[in-house]
Amino acid sequence: MRVMALDHGAARTGVAVSDPTGTVATPLATVDRVDGDAGFARLLELIAEQRPEEIVVGLPVSLDGREHAQAARARAFARRLAAAVSAPVTTYDERFTTKLAAQRGGRAPEDARGGRAPEDARGGRAPEDARAAAVLLEDYLRARAARSGPPASAPGGEPSAPGGEGQTDA
Repeated sequence: MRVMALDHGAARTGVAVSDPTGTVATPLATVDRVDGDAGFARLLELIAEQRPEEIVVGLPVSLDGREHAQAARARAFARRLAAAVSAPVTTYDERFTTKLAAQRGGRAPEDARGGRAPEDARGGRAPEDARAAAVLLEDYLRARAARSGPPASAPGGEPSAPGGEGQTDA
C-alpha cells in the first residue's frame, strides 16, 4: 500500500512517499504555500501522480502532548485535503521529525516543479521539509506495522495509534 506523508508548513510542505509495499519512505518534493490555491493545486497534482492509498499529515504537538495554533492549522489543512482527494487522510504526531531529518540527510528524486531536487547548503541533500516528511512516514509505517493492520477506531470513530507512539485522526 503506497502511503504519502506531508510535513505541512505555512511556507513549504515536505512530501514523502512509500514504496508500493508501504515499507520504505522516500523524500519526494517540497511544495510552496499549500494553503494557497496554486500550492494546493500543485500538491493535488503530486497526489494524482503518486496515487497514494493513504495520506498522512504531520501533527505538530508540544513535548507534553498539547496542541497549539500550528496543530490547529495542520488539522484544518488535513480536513481541506480530505475533502479534495479520495484517499483517506489522517494526522500523525510529528514530534522531532525536522530535527531527525536534519541529522539523517538524504536525497529527493525531484522537486515540486518536476525537476531535479534542489540541493541545500550542505550539498546534495533533499530539502529538509521533504526529509522531515520521510521521517514522519517512516515513524507512521513502523507504528502501523506494529499494529499489524489498519488503525483501530478510537471513541468517536476516529483512527488512533496505541501507546502514545503517535496519533492518527483528521
